[in-house]
Amino acid sequence: MLRVKQAKQIEGTVRVPGDKSISHRAVMFGALANGTTQIEGFLTGADCLSTIACFRKMGIEIEQKEDRVTVQGKGWYGLQEPSSYLDVGNSGTTIRLMSGILATQPFHAVMEGDESIAKRPMRRVVAPLRQMGAKIDGRKEGEYTPLSIRGGDLQGIEYQSPVASAQVKSAILLAGLQAKGVTSVTEPHLSRDHTERMLQAFGVQVERDGCTVKVKGGQELQGRSIKVPGDISSAAFLIAAVMMVPGSSLLIENVGVNPTRTGIIDAVRQMGGKLELVNERVVNEEPVADLRVTHSELTGIELSGDLIPRLIDEIPVIAVMATQATGRTVIRDAQELKVKETDRIATVVSQLRKFGANVTPTEDGMIIEGKTVLTGATIDSMGDHRIGMAMAIAGLAASGETVIENDQAIDVSFPGFAALLEQISR
Repeated sequence: MLRVKQAKQIEGTVRVPGDKSISHRAVMFGALANGTTQIEGFLTGADCLSTIACFRKMGIEIEQKEDRVTVQGKGWYGLQEPSSYLDVGNSGTTIRLMSGILATQPFHAVMEGDESIAKRPMRRVVAPLRQMGAKIDGRKEGEYTPLSIRGGDLQGIEYQSPVASAQVKSAILLAGLQAKGVTSVTEPHLSRDHTERMLQAFGVQVERDGCTVKVKGGQELQGRSIKVPGDISSAAFLIAAVMMVPGSSLLIENVGVNPTRTGIIDAVRQMGGKLELVNERVVNEEPVADLRVTHSELTGIELSGDLIPRLIDEIPVIAVMATQATGRTVIRDAQELKVKETDRIATVVSQLRKFGANVTPTEDGMIIEGKTVLTGATIDSMGDHRIGMAMAIAGLAASGETVIENDQAIDVSFPGFAALLEQISR
């Protein structure tokens, strides 16, 4: 259990763990590249370690020493048929992106994960990969794991994605790199673009036009050095803590500020929060900066439309922050929350109410009335890392003590979270 007490002040200079999305892709692309890939700042969370384990099972030599990882790439067709199933653990990124990779391979592989993965929708990836020619099966006609994939002999497609999902887009683009002709993906809104940026860093030509991305088949990746910035989704919890605890200020160094991920910064500023980007630079095609955050009096806002894909993972902690904002905060167009590690609409509402928060679920989001006084509570993370952390941040602003049960889920994306909270809390 994680125990959190009300904080009088949040202050200091800190770094957050490496970006989860970038860490996954650095290992995957490094394995498919020709030559060695060196990774610095790798996130040693459970999800990214699942990706390493899967590629090791396919014959890729990967050396890991804390946050430094060396991948000995063998090219697109250097992977070996695994002798047993590939266990993705709790990682939706691993299973969906690897579906695209395995769709290109001339062998059979089976992927499965934990109970949470078994409930998450896979047909959104399976359907377009089948259109390209991959043979994929699973429970409920491929809607759920385990997924059985026999790949090879793919044909490029023009895919109109019904959802703005980086995982769906990435799976199709990765398959397209070894398909005949050109493969394109068009989304209703632009999802995070780490795949496109990193493919370019690995020497792949990617064509982008608005919400459409295209790749030509037959391209090779070349190994390189990758420096992973801090994860803005992890920084979001610290940003919220500063906003909620009077007299607080924090400098969060080396954070990835990819524009497809900075919805949290836009939301905080719209609410009246003081957040400044300093020391801005570009590393491996990714924009990076230090974040200077200062406590502010917040006002409720409406979040909807194309902003939602840019902050979908931060909505649980935004909801927490909204309890300390004056007025009403409305979150719309966030149906995607229902198919995360938990149904995050239902989970956020049920757990925030334990603190005494005034929050109402809607079909595609929630409504939070502020400003409310929070009282310490006993919370269940439901095995969802972002729920566990969001409720711990609520505990910093709540009177008394808050207990987070099933706190081990937090290690999925933020190893050392509890120790860091203790370090910055006064």
